[in-house]
Amino acid sequence: MIPRYSRPEMVAIWSPETKFRIWFEIEAHACDALAEIGVIPKDAAKTIWEKGGAATFDVDRIDEIEAVTKHDVIAFLTHLAEFVGPDARFIHQGMTSSDVLDTCLSVQLVRATDILLADLDGLLAALKKRAFEHKDTVTIGRSHGIHAEPTTFGVKLALAYAEFSRCRERLVHARDEIATCAISGAVGTFANIDPRVEEHVAAKLGLKPEPVSTQIIPRDRHAMYFATLGVVASSVERLATEIRHLQRTEVLEAEEYFAPGQKGSSAMPHKRNPVLTENLTGLARMVRAFAVPAMENVVLWHERDISHSSVERMIAPDATITLDFALARLTGVVEKLLVYPDNMLKNMNKFRGLIHSQRVLLALTQAGVSREDSYRLVQRNAMKVWEQGADFLEELLADKDVRAALSEADIREKFDLGYHTKHVDTIFRRVFGEV
Repeated sequence: MIPRYSRPEMVAIWSPETKFRIWFEIEAHACDALAEIGVIPKDAAKTIWEKGGAATFDVDRIDEIEAVTKHDVIAFLTHLAEFVGPDARFIHQGMTSSDVLDTCLSVQLVRATDILLADLDGLLAALKKRAFEHKDTVTIGRSHGIHAEPTTFGVKLALAYAEFSRCRERLVHARDEIATCAISGAVGTFANIDPRVEEHVAAKLGLKPEPVSTQIIPRDRHAMYFATLGVVASSVERLATEIRHLQRTEVLEAEEYFAPGQKGSSAMPHKRNPVLTENLTGLARMVRAFAVPAMENVVLWHERDISHSSVERMIAPDATITLDFALARLTGVVEKLLVYPDNMLKNMNKFRGLIHSQRVLLALTQAGVSREDSYRLVQRNAMKVWEQGADFLEELLADKDVRAALSEADIREKFDLGYHTKHVDTIFRRVFGEV
């Protein structure tokens, strides 16, 4: 976790203090259930809640104990006993360390996901607002980086809105996938703890009992979760890359907000660089990188080994913290994005009508010219624009073979920009349910 790319609310979920508090709640809820079914005294369960609940767990003290025990859960339980006293002997009855560790990880991932979902809601709101603002702002669509046909900037943003809506749906599913609890003992058979304890703890923590655990919750769940974060990060990068391209000096159809006093270069005072979206590209790479080790964690020996443990201690906080920061940063970029409609029109007209080539092609075929000949006629005039800077409309009007099939009025009509945007309202209804 790097403070530069972290936000406090998400960081707090992964702090040692939060982790130990969740560990305590798991143990205390388990004691309640054990007391209810008569395994431990009810007074003991009450004492554990009262004394442990009021305790401020000392991270340094737990680390000191762990330096001797070489076991983090035992170190925590030893420290907890210092608060609880004799009734601490009833804590962790029939449980194994992974019952605590895995259930805690589930709680943390669920909490982290709730923040990410709120982040996505903020981004979606920003995208929707800007999409409607520029619903009719005509711009050029590009394929392979080359001018294709007109679209609108609002349609570009509607595309991003639809994509992040899918991201949100996937994240909701990922949250459900990861929200399971295992309190099932050494190899998951409930030999020393009643399944009712697991059901009680799960209900108290907003989780579901894991249908079949070994000593751990199966890691295919975690693999899917981190893969989902990777997909969300890829969508962040896709939009960030679009903005970076649009900000290039030769394009300059949109750019990141440049604040008063901001500096773009230590050497060149004129620079206004797309630093935020470049940063988002890098952050997305990191979030995606965590998906592979999460998938490799699926394969463990028998009922459990700990090869996954060190991985998750790194990727769980880093992936969620980084994606949280990235979504918040992207939302700010969208909200403050500077858009230049005049430059969009200027760029669209740079090659003097070439963007209407398909309409002329189709008109020729509808006038009885073969598709092969229609393509040849249109392309030979288009190449004059590319190579000689000619005007596409004028070249078509002067081409006797084109004029043999199409009148001047027919040709001129094919250069109407409005033709390309006539279904924008349909697209917006599909995406937003309104226009």
